[in-house]
Amino acid sequence: MVLDGGQSVPEVCQILGIGRTALRRWVEQVRQERAGKVPAGAKAITPDQRRIEELEALVRQKDRDLEILKKASALLLRDSKDHSR
Repeated sequence: MVLDGGQSVPEVCQILGIGRTALRRWVEQVRQERAGKVPAGAKAITPDQRRIEELEALVRQKDRDLEILKKASALLLRDSKDHSR
């Protein structure tokens, strides 16, 4: 309403019955997210930023899975060499 509808913060606060401080914080966060940034410690608001967070979490999980597989492969290879002697 503020960013896309051209309404002022006080107008929107009155319509929605919320405080100005909270609305200003949200508006600033949406501005930052639209610029591709999420403030540290903040939960994403825009759908694009939420999707980015989901994908980043998925990549982190895949990286952990890959490390586990590498370690398991190394152990299996070492074990098979020990048994072949």
